[in-house]
Amino acid sequence: MSNSPVSNDSIAPSSPEPEVKRDQSNWILRSLKGPTQFLSFWAAIALPFVHLPLLTQGLGDPDVTLVFFLLLAANVFALYVGHGYKQE
Repeated sequence: MSNSPVSNDSIAPSSPEPEVKRDQSNWILRSLKGPTQFLSFWAAIALPFVHLPLLTQGLGDPDVTLVFFLLLAANVFALYVGHGYKQE
């Protein structure tokens, strides 16, 4: 026993509350992962069919060109997010 003026008894143990919140947030992320990958996977398959009418119309109009590139970016993002769908 030490005679130090400061004892460790005054320090309360940390509450488990932050760990519970972390577990809940991890559970939410895990529960959203499957549906998000599912939607992204199928969006990546469907989006090229939306490109076809834009390409047949031609990309001469700046608005059509912008929409085409926005759809292309959305397709790349959907491919990235949905690439792990149904993989063990």
